[in-house]
Amino acid sequence: EVRLVESGGGLVQPGGSLRLSCTASGFPFSSTGMSWVRQAPGKGLEWVSSSSSRGGVTTYADSVKGRFTTSRDNAKSMLFLQMNSLQPEDTAVYYCRSTYGRGQGTQVTVSS
Repeated sequence: EVRLVESGGGLVQPGGSLRLSCTASGFPFSSTGMSWVRQAPGKGLEWVSSSSSRGGVTTYADSVKGRFTTSRDNAKSMLFLQMNSLQPEDTAVYYCRSTYGRGQGTQVTVSS
């Protein structure tokens, strides 16, 4: 059974930081490209970042470039998203996604 479980979301003030984690199981994580996507209230899914299977190549949406960093630990089948300088427009449910599916998401709220 494919499982993707996100964690690490929460409420943070503008300018703050959060680190999201995604724990994967049920598929060959170390040979699978992974992505983070998000969905803000009332909006569609927005791609945030992608990581190649070994983590050697990461790409970012312009809206988060320079503030967010994606990494992965293939030994633990985990994907991470370090989010710095968070802004209210980053408020969304964040999902990790692979070709095998998507998790349930973790809520990130940026507000003073």
